[in-house]
Amino acid sequence: MKVKVISVLEDNYMYLVIEESTRDAIAVDAAVPKRLLEIVRKEDVVLRAILTTHHHWDHARGNEELARLCPGLRVYGADERIGALTHKVTHDQELTFGAIRVRCLFTPCHTSGHMCYFMWEDGSPDAPALFSGDTLFVGGCGKFFEGTAEQMYTNLTQILGALPKETKVFCGHECTVRNLKFALKVEPENEIVRKKLAWAKQRDDEDLPTVPSTLQEEFLYNPFLRVT
Repeated sequence: MKVKVISVLEDNYMYLVIEESTRDAIAVDAAVPKRLLEIVRKEDVVLRAILTTHHHWDHARGNEELARLCPGLRVYGADERIGALTHKVTHDQELTFGAIRVRCLFTPCHTSGHMCYFMWEDGSPDAPALFSGDTLFVGGCGKFFEGTAEQMYTNLTQILGALPKETKVFCGHECTVRNLKFALKVEPENEIVRKKLAWAKQRDDEDLPTVPSTLQEEFLYNPFLRVT
C-alpha cells in the first residue's frame, strides 16, 4: 500500500492510495480532478473508488467530474450532501480493495456526516493509515461547524485515539504550524511541542508537507488528545 500525498488548493491534502500488486488505486477527498488524474497516469494505476470524508467543496468538489470521466467509479461517504455518492457507508463498516482493508469511522462534529477511514493490509509490516479529514489534524482538530465539543472529545479520545499507536495520520489540511503555536500556549513547558513546532516551521519554509504524523506522536503534543 503506497500513499501519495497531494497538495491542492490553498492548504488542502488529497491522497492517492495505491494497491501495489494490482495497480488499482483509491482516492481520498478528490478535490482537484485534473491534478489527481495526472498522478494516476504518472503512477500507471487504475482509479477504482473515491472515499470522501465530508461534503465541503474543498474535499468533495471533484467527485462529479471524476465520476463522468471514469465510468463505474465508486464514491463512498456518509453524507447525502456528497456529490456523485454511490455507496453510503456507516460506522465500523469494512471495505476491501484488493489487499487493502478499510474501516469506516464515523466522527460527526466538523460536519454531521464526517467519516474517517482507517486502512491496513493483513500481514503487512507497514503501519496502518488513518485518513482523518477535518477531524484530527497534526497538532490540532477541526472546527465545530455542525457538532459539539462533546462529540469531538468522543471522536478524538474514544474512536481515533483507540487506534494502534503506530497508525500514520494523514489529515485534510496543512495547518500544523498554526496548531502547534496554540499547543505551545496551552502547554508552554512542553518541550516536545516546541521541537515539533520548530520542525514544522522548517518544513513550511521548504514548502514540504508535515503529514503524516503518527497517533503516538499526536498524544505527545496535540492538546486535544492531552485533555486528561
